[in-house]
Amino acid sequence: MTPAETDPVSHRLSIVALDDDDDFREYVRRVLEEEGHEVRAVATPADCYAECERALPDVVLLDIKMGPHSGEEVLAEIRRRWSRLCVIVVTGYPSLESMRETFRRDVFDYLAKPFSVEELRRTLSQAAAAFHLGERPQDRLRQELGRHIRLARTERGWTLKELSDESGVSVSQLSSIERGAHLPSLESLVAVALALDRKPSDWLRAAGF
Repeated sequence: MTPAETDPVSHRLSIVALDDDDDFREYVRRVLEEEGHEVRAVATPADCYAECERALPDVVLLDIKMGPHSGEEVLAEIRRRWSRLCVIVVTGYPSLESMRETFRRDVFDYLAKPFSVEELRRTLSQAAAAFHLGERPQDRLRQELGRHIRLARTERGWTLKELSDESGVSVSQLSSIERGAHLPSLESLVAVALALDRKPSDWLRAAGF
């Protein structure tokens, strides 16, 4: 098991928890706040949508069985409005079929009640690693620029040395940029983009800037 699968989340996450059980909402809120996260615990789908509209969270913890409300319908609506939002399903009535159905809708994970604090911590840690959650904007920008440059270089079939020759940026610097270890200077970013026949603005836009 890798460290990302076992270590506590190192970044503060914004979480909306939807559950119709008052006691469970209070439990989740207390546990997650003790872990250092920002938590908004809500009782109805309408409140969940409103909180997401007000400030999009990193994660939604979604109870799939909520009396008169259908968790499956809530999940479908979340996917319609926020297709890339990380959703973790929580339920006291797990079944193989319901798990299959929720995973078909691109749910990150599935927690069956009662779950331990360690199980919740591990799932959030995995989600944070997979979605780059809780990172500073510059951290996310480094990762995304590195990924786009690596993909564009690979599409051309170029080695780092060939990209270096075309852009004038050193191999060691390019390697560091592609790994997301360093943010390129504006001059280096433009040089690399021109060499790859790409627009820096497209990469920045794709990274959310």
